[in-house]
Amino acid sequence: MSFIENEVNGVVFMTSQSIETTHAFTTRYGGISSGIYQSLNLAHRVGDDPESVKENYIRLCSALEISTTDIVCSNQVHGINIRVITRKDCGYIFTRTDNQADAVITQSSNIALMVFAADCVPILLYDPVKKAIGAVHAGWRSTAADITGAVVQKMKSEFGCSPSDIKAAIGPCISCCCFETDTDVPNALTSALGDDADKCITRRDEKYLIDLKEANRIMLLKSGLVDIDISDECTSCSNMKYWSHRKTGGQRGSQVALIVIKDTKGTSS
Repeated sequence: MSFIENEVNGVVFMTSQSIETTHAFTTRYGGISSGIYQSLNLAHRVGDDPESVKENYIRLCSALEISTTDIVCSNQVHGINIRVITRKDCGYIFTRTDNQADAVITQSSNIALMVFAADCVPILLYDPVKKAIGAVHAGWRSTAADITGAVVQKMKSEFGCSPSDIKAAIGPCISCCCFETDTDVPNALTSALGDDADKCITRRDEKYLIDLKEANRIMLLKSGLVDIDISDECTSCSNMKYWSHRKTGGQRGSQVALIVIKDTKGTSS
């Protein structure tokens, strides 16, 4: 499979051919923010004008034909907390949330699950059989803690999903070419993956290059998934198209990964 670039009324976003429901991995293109946040910044608390961020969400939602009140996100903390989302969690996208989680899942229609990213790995999950979805934010700590495996097990226990039915899309993030680390990251991945970690780690002098896309792919495979689509884009290399925390030294906006199962007959609980 592969990722496709889409443009709707100036809003540019990526989609995976594996995920056959409304979803998006956003880019920097299509909003009204200015300066270091130009243009489709979707992060609320990085110093951007709140009214510009609201307009950016309105434009994104218009492009995807959803409402801003359908979106749910969490305070991401680089852990493995998972929230099961219902309709009562919607409607707070423009207010501060104390809900800490790096993954959200639901079996309810018309709820748009969303995670932020600006180098970390955004992963969207879709089970067409049980009509369940998930959105995952996987930094290196969450990856080493197998957040994707935890989410798959949660979807299995909460919704009765069979892992082989779940489709995954691993979105644009910092790639092996640019993610250089000290020993802490390779040590954590080796503890988590054993010999399989060798596929994700390349030694370069006294440093290491880390492939978080491959690490999450391996963990998803171990969890029983068979359909895994992976973006070939690097947020650091393509820093004009995507925000990269590392490339900008933290002076940046944020893109999002979003997924929703629409039900035109009405909203489920």
